[in-house]
Amino acid sequence: MTPEDVVVQRLTESARTKERLLETQQAAIVSAGRVLAEAVGAGKKVLWCGNGGSAADSQHLSTELVVRLSGEFERPAVASLALTTDTSLLTACANDYSFAQIFARQVEALGQPGDVLVGITTSGNSPNVLAALEEAGRRGLKRVLLSAGEGGACVAHADAAVLVPSAVTSHIQECHIAVGHVLCELVERLACGRG
Repeated sequence: MTPEDVVVQRLTESARTKERLLETQQAAIVSAGRVLAEAVGAGKKVLWCGNGGSAADSQHLSTELVVRLSGEFERPAVASLALTTDTSLLTACANDYSFAQIFARQVEALGQPGDVLVGITTSGNSPNVLAALEEAGRRGLKRVLLSAGEGGACVAHADAAVLVPSAVTSHIQECHIAVGHVLCELVERLACGRG
């Protein structure tokens, strides 16, 4: 395959995945946006977690809420925190307990009833995201899942789940960040007065 063929094939696959996402997950995205907006409107916070690219997405999307989504709409900062960023905490927890507990331990420390945990996992089976969703449920947090396919083990522990119709990790991640931006805009429109 030529480099030109790779470009055409990958971008075409990405666009088709987003088209299938819209066809199958529109209601799920709106539902997830409402969960987030209800919490933000009530003065609660959003916690985000994921591994690898999903960890980067957690940081990216949390930042969109704390800082701003775009210069088109000014609003107060939204309380949001990525549980993926404190290397001292992550390594201490992984060392003293296990890597599967790195997010759940933070949910235990920081989560309050009415807050929202957003778990991002391309497989739906990440043990540390699953443990965080379970802990969030015990503590009365709402739970949003961004995953793919059937949602793996995590889907049973989500109040709202957006499942990308793909098995290709890169296309799943591309859809997750697109959905994340839409969720942030729904928060602004439903909870922050954006018209």
